[in-house]
Order: sequence, then structure tokens, then C-alpha cells
Amino acid sequence: MYLCDQWQDYEVLDTGDGEKLERWGKIILRRPDPQVIWPKARPELWNRAQATYSRAETGGGHWDFKETLPERWTISLGDLKFYVKPTGFKHTGLFPEQAANWLWMQERIRNTASFGHQPKILNLFAYTGGATIACAAAGAHVTHVDAAKGMVQWAKENRDLTGIHESYTRFIVEDAKAFVRRELRRGNSYDGILMDPPSYGRGPGGEVWKLEDELYDLVDLAAQAMSSTPLFFLINGYTTGFSASVLGNIARRCLCDRFGGKAEAEELALAVTSGGVLPCGTTARWTPDA
Repeated sequence: MYLCDQWQDYEVLDTGDGEKLERWGKIILRRPDPQVIWPKARPELWNRAQATYSRAETGGGHWDFKETLPERWTISLGDLKFYVKPTGFKHTGLFPEQAANWLWMQERIRNTASFGHQPKILNLFAYTGGATIACAAAGAHVTHVDAAKGMVQWAKENRDLTGIHESYTRFIVEDAKAFVRRELRRGNSYDGILMDPPSYGRGPGGEVWKLEDELYDLVDLAAQAMSSTPLFFLINGYTTGFSASVLGNIARRCLCDRFGGKAEAEELALAVTSGGVLPCGTTARWTPDA
């Protein structure tokens, strides 16, 4: 298990009855989580929530605000800074459990004294840029690819908030697979590649994405864009029914069989202050032989 317990500005206060109670800086939010099938450990805490996301029976849902919140606010992880806010479909613009991967990638990037060049990282389905900011802050040049223009703009704002020079990043609004194919035609390669693909989605041109149909081919395609000085390849998964072993098998087929090295796949989890851990998806990490 990759347990994320490094946050100061974020905390899972309690979980139970299909929900999680979280502190984002000074703001406390209550959101649904279908994996939480146990009762609340600290029910007296839950009336502290300043906003609650409720699902609708017909799909989707809405936020109920007990008080007026800022339009957005900032949380930090060390020197990294991010804007967060309640958005549609319960999200806040950040997946805090991914900090376990950010710190791991930063360590890999910083241990590149013998490279002779600035590491190049490709971030696919890059959302609001948590991994982009982390890798750039560690000294890499990051190409950030997402099909949603609004998310790319949010990522740029996070970069500027953290104080990273724009020369360390390149932002692309495009379908991930189409971008990788174009990079291969151009002969471009990357020292590190990561992806956080959705279960289902549509690209800017209406392209349909279904994870079970697309993931293996995308990983296999992206593996062809690895450089001769590889640092890592990382695959995140949040789809129900996709275990860590599924991602691990894909990483071994597409990367170990091609380059050697090793692939490890584990659950991602957040520490819960009231006790236990909250499972938050899965991750496969590939690294080359030492």
C-alpha cells in the first residue's frame, strides 16, 4: 500500500456510512465515498462540515453550503501550492492521495545528477496539474496534456501560484492518444511518463474513451515514447473493479518485457485521523534496472 500521510493542510477527519469528512486548509467538506461501508467513528465531528455534497437519485448531485465559502482557496504541500474549490460531481480540483506519487517522482527526478540534461516528463490526463507542479518543482520539464481547456487553465494557475517559471512547463489541450502518436511521429521522447486516465470520457473532438477498451493500447503506445535514460512510468487507476494487479500486469507487459526493470502495483490510501485508512484507487510504478 502507498499510504499518503505527508499533508499538513489536508486531513481526512473521519469516514463512515458512505461518506468522508475532510479538512482542506480551514474548510471542512463532507463528500460521498462508495467504498466507505463502515459506520462513523466520530459522529460528533460531522456537524462541523461547512459544505456537503449530496448525490441525486437520478444521477449527479449538488453542494449544500452551511455558510458562504471563498470562491477558491489555497492549500500547500511543502513548497507546492494549489487552488481548490467545490466543483460539480463532488470534486475539489485535487486528489490529495496522489501526493504519495508526487513525492516519489520528485525523488526520482532529483537523483539525476548524472543525466547531463533536464529530465523531460509527460503527464497525460493531467487535470489541474498536481503532478505537473511537483515534477517541475523538482527540476524537470513537464509536458502537461489534458482534453479539458478549463483544467489546463487551472493547472497554469497552480504553476504560477507555486512560483514555477513557465519555461519548465508546456501545456497542451488535446486527446492523450492523439498527442502521443504525434510525438512518436516527431521522434520526441520522455524520461518519465505518467497517466491518470478516466473510466469514461470524451476528447475535445468528441472521441469516446472507455478505460477497459483503451488502457492497454495507450500504455503500450506511450511506452514507445520512453527515452534511452528512463526514470519512471506511472499508471493511476480509479475505476471500480480494476485492481492493482490489473495495472501491474499491464506495466509488466508493456514496460518490463520491452525495457527490463521492475513494476510494482499497490493501493493508494489516505490516513484517517479517527483511525484506519481510506482506500483511494490504485497505482502501478515502473522503474528501470539500477
